[in-house]
Amino acid sequence: MKALVSVKRVVDYNVRVQVKSDGSGVITDGVKHSMNPFDEIAMEEAVRLKEKGKITEIVAVSLGSTKNEETLRSALAFGADRAILIKEDGEVQPLTAARAFAALLKKEDAKLFLAGKQAIDDDANQTGQMVAALLDIAQATFASKVEIDGDKATVTREVDAGLETLEVDLPAVITTDLRLNEPRYLKLPDIMKAKKKPLDTVSLADLGVEKAASLTVTKTSAPPKRSKGIMVKTVDELVAALKSKGLA
Repeated sequence: MKALVSVKRVVDYNVRVQVKSDGSGVITDGVKHSMNPFDEIAMEEAVRLKEKGKITEIVAVSLGSTKNEETLRSALAFGADRAILIKEDGEVQPLTAARAFAALLKKEDAKLFLAGKQAIDDDANQTGQMVAALLDIAQATFASKVEIDGDKATVTREVDAGLETLEVDLPAVITTDLRLNEPRYLKLPDIMKAKKKPLDTVSLADLGVEKAASLTVTKTSAPPKRSKGIMVKTVDELVAALKSKGLA
């Protein structure tokens, strides 16, 4: 069984994001980028399923500029068999990404699409669900446990009320949550081997995909600075301070 795993290039989670002086967005030039952490979890899960003999081939896919090749090489180092870059310069809307992944899923005849539940740059949490809707296939989001048995997948997912277990028919879309696994540390030999694995490039036109309407960002601003705290000596002073602010 073939699995398609999406990996997105985002500003590294250790970087303190800075807003541009003109408010048009955040500074990305000269800033460290890496694979979206939720997508790392998706890739790790695909590799573990392959190690169990549930998956025969892992195809990593990313949508963006040629800079995304570095992210795909990381996916190959994780254990993906090959990679595909859907080349598209400029901003990519979630619907455009979903259309591209859906088209590639059909072209590759993959039975499983794994992706992080969201990307840490926009926190949209839309793409996986859109892929399932476009292809009219099953979906299981926020997975904290995944088991594959033949043409069915059993997914434990985190919901507000606790844990929910779903059984879905394949093909299906599964998006991964933080507690699903802990991604492995990439070793130098695996990174070197990844350089020799195949990485193909296609375009949206090659997949017959039309870009979705773009969104216009009117302004980006940093969150307000936290105000200085107030020291109180007694509980009564604390209660009085809270009441004065309408919090008690």
